[in-house]
Amino acid sequence: MRVTKGAARRRAKKRLFKRTKGFRGGRGNLLRSMKETVLRADVFATRDRRVRKRDFRKLWIIRINAAVRMRGLRYSQFISGLKKANVVLDRKMLADLAVFDEKAFSEIVAVAKEALGL
Repeated sequence: MRVTKGAARRRAKKRLFKRTKGFRGGRGNLLRSMKETVLRADVFATRDRRVRKRDFRKLWIIRINAAVRMRGLRYSQFISGLKKANVVLDRKMLADLAVFDEKAFSEIVAVAKEALGL
């Protein structure tokens, strides 16, 4: 007697159908196209999880640079001053301070300027 996958195959197909719900044309209906599309989607998802981290870091640097320039420094000078003053704040926290708490950010800029001797 020939053995078929039966229920296991049906479950696998159902899983694929759920993942491709809303895809256009054959990508959401035809089994081979669905498999290829899901595989490609997973590759993009993996890549873009890394890209998201880069994009946020860029955004934080842009925000910090804009806020620091209003206070008479450049971004690179500011970061250098923070390192010399042993201030350990990451760029995400600095960007949040620059946007939401300008007074505290101004104090941090003053500390950086003092460490640079400006």
